[in-house]
Amino acid sequence: MKNLSVILSALALVGVIILFGMELGPDDDNVKADKTQKEATGTEGRIAFVNIDSLESKYEYLKMKQEELEAKNESMASELERSQQKFQQDYLNMQRKAQAGTLTQAEAEAAEKRLRQMSQSLESRKEALTEQLMKEQDDFNKDLKKRLDNFLEDYNKDKGYDYILSYSSVINSILLANDALDITDDVINGMNAEYKSSAGASNTEKKKNK
Repeated sequence: MKNLSVILSALALVGVIILFGMELGPDDDNVKADKTQKEATGTEGRIAFVNIDSLESKYEYLKMKQEELEAKNESMASELERSQQKFQQDYLNMQRKAQAGTLTQAEAEAAEKRLRQMSQSLESRKEALTEQLMKEQDDFNKDLKKRLDNFLEDYNKDKGYDYILSYSSVINSILLANDALDITDDVINGMNAEYKSSAGASNTEKKKNK
């Protein structure tokens, strides 16, 4: 699901300024500059990153919602296909009758009017379903972003990172990453635990209300 990578790309862009500003060698000038910076700020910058590709493939809530959206998309496509087939069949039937000379002028005009209405209705339905699916996708993207933001905010209370970046094979601002800075597994495990806990609480509440 590429939308997640697009949404989170801004987070990576914030951190890339810091990455390019880091000294690449341990020469004396860099050491002195680093020492001066630490003395001035009283702190040492800490950076971590989350692999969005892994999050997409392993976060249970995301996979569940993705399956729901795909199922809705298939259902909508099937509905439109059935309507399109019905329209084409009615059009062919009218065409055959017209060629056979079995339609009166009034019947032909009525059939043409009905087909125009069917065509307009089909187009309107297509636009409505497309808009509905896009809204659900957008709402899900916002919900997913909020879930990740909330988790990272809570997660970082103990970790104390200055920057948590996003890494993706699709949109990526990190040219080279130290695996020791990868907190992806922590994030996936933590978010999956939260999702399972909330899902379990929801199921328990539903059973009580039965």
